Amino acid sequence: MTARISRPAKTAMQSGTAKSNRWLLEFEVSAARTIEPLMGWTSSSDTLGQVKLWFDTKEEAIAFATRNGLAYRIEEPKEAKRRPAAYSDNFKHNRIGAWTH
Repeated sequence: MTARISRPAKTAMQSGTAKSNRWLLEFEVSAARTIEPLMGWTSSSDTLGQVKLWFDTKEEAIAFATRNGLAYRIEEPKEAKRRPAAYSDNFKHNRIGAWTH
């Protein structure tokens, strides 16, 4: 069973960067999901798919995986490209693009 250590990106509903510096250890999917015939629910025999462990640093997550004998792989986060924009840029005389109002 392989564990994946990553730092998830912030959701689209967030404007700030709070809680985006934590590292997540979660297990890879080892069994396919099946549809239970009686009720039609989706089920799986893999119970480790529900486990998500949060750590403050990448080193803490690696130490936990090594201490417990877990095989792991690390996914480095991609840094977001920020382009600064001001509200006054909407009213520039050399604005690129047509005014839509």
